Amino acid sequence: MIGLVTDSSSQMPSGMVERLGVEVVPLTVSVDGVAYAEGVDLDADGFWAFFAGAVPEVATSQPSPGRFAEAYAAVAGRGAEEILSVHIGSALSGTVNSARVAAASAPVPVHIVDTATASFAVACCVWEAAEAAAAGAPPADAAAAAEAVGSAIGAVFVVKALDLARAGGRLATGASAAAIPVLTLVGGAMEVVGQVGDLDEAAAVMAAHVQAAGSSLRVGVGAADAATFPLAQALENRLASAREVVDLVRYRVGPSVGAHTGPGTVGAVYYALPSVSPE
Repeated sequence: MIGLVTDSSSQMPSGMVERLGVEVVPLTVSVDGVAYAEGVDLDADGFWAFFAGAVPEVATSQPSPGRFAEAYAAVAGRGAEEILSVHIGSALSGTVNSARVAAASAPVPVHIVDTATASFAVACCVWEAAEAAAAGAPPADAAAAAEAVGSAIGAVFVVKALDLARAGGRLATGASAAAIPVLTLVGGAMEVVGQVGDLDEAAAVMAAHVQAAGSSLRVGVGAADAATFPLAQALENRLASAREVVDLVRYRVGPSVGAHTGPGTVGAVYYALPSVSPE
């Protein structure tokens, strides 16, 4: 039996956590100097409520090795003989390092996967690894499946809070606050796909970007604060009827990701299912 562990920056919705049997280790999110464990002390709605007035000071930090040690012990206690631990990229967070420290003294072997990605893209890596493991793949092959998704994942999104994105040093030139910029990630930097004038146009541009990625796509549509729900629903409606999309999941942009993007964030994360050769 292979146990699965990830971190809360994956933004994995509770239904997926339960269905895949994943242990989620929370990142720490500080809001105005008060520390919270993501998904434990602070959920998405609670986090976005802080933005109702003045913009709060927010920061994130990786889980401690102790948190990972507790997670590995819990998973082993449920009968796992080996553990696959799938996490946000090491270039973005120290989470992988904490996991490696804890893995050295875990009660069962732990295989660490540095996905080199973030947010729901990490959940997609876990998703693929879980299905590989359920099909009988050994841990090394399940880890390879996760890594393959991490290297192939795509994303398109709208970030209304442009100032927060610029403060993080990731926003490319060409995004104007006068229009709604639709963005994608290229080499870790945000690049502008197009400038749109309204939410329907934004949904159309994002959906077209996803559909152009190919066929047999798994897609996650993410929404941040409640004000983003209409755009997220419009995007979901377009993708639900798209022939290229085979799986569609809604998730929330929660504290650890929202700390870097701010309110007003809607997006889609997607990847193509690997082709299966006929026997």
